[in-house]
Amino acid sequence: MPHVESAGLRERKKQRTRQAIFAAALRLFAERGYDETTIADIAAAADVSPRTFFAYFPSKEDVIFAEIDDRLAEVQQRLSRRTPGETPLEIIRQSVVEVMEALVAEQGEHGPVQVRLVLERPALQARALQRMHETQQEVQRQICQLCPGLDEIEAVAISGMALGAMQSVVIHCRQNGLAPGTTRTALDRALALMERGLRSVPALNEPIP
Repeated sequence: MPHVESAGLRERKKQRTRQAIFAAALRLFAERGYDETTIADIAAAADVSPRTFFAYFPSKEDVIFAEIDDRLAEVQQRLSRRTPGETPLEIIRQSVVEVMEALVAEQGEHGPVQVRLVLERPALQARALQRMHETQQEVQRQICQLCPGLDEIEAVAISGMALGAMQSVVIHCRQNGLAPGTTRTALDRALALMERGLRSVPALNEPIP
């Protein structure tokens, strides 16, 4: 038991350090500008060494995607959990809800800066597109495992619908500086639209044995 608790403490400490680096980077990008902010600046603001920075992020560009990378990883983890009696649609819905709640809780004051940087810089746009493509492929694979009755096109469409809906609404809300409550309402509406479409897929509504 002590070993498990120690491992849990280490993981929480690592997550706090990662979050501190992310928050410091976004704050400096907003205050000084992206090009004017160095990795040394970010490390100092987060009270870590540059070596520690590189233990968490390969580059300055990767810091910008830390939050969404964490949330997408959570989607994948939730899809991998199976509860007998649940339908695939319920699992997909809960995965999206958990990510929505985290995104709203972490929206913060620098959300618009994060979105603006990605939308204005072609290199960051390309990296964002690559990340989304890789994540969609993994989500598609897990949905196929979750629901073997789906055909390939259905799996592609479902994974694209789930990820695309979240991404589009979050970008819109952060780009326009909307409050967390307004963002949550918008995400709820997007989820409702997604669910209405997915209910028409019979295989998604069959309970897992």
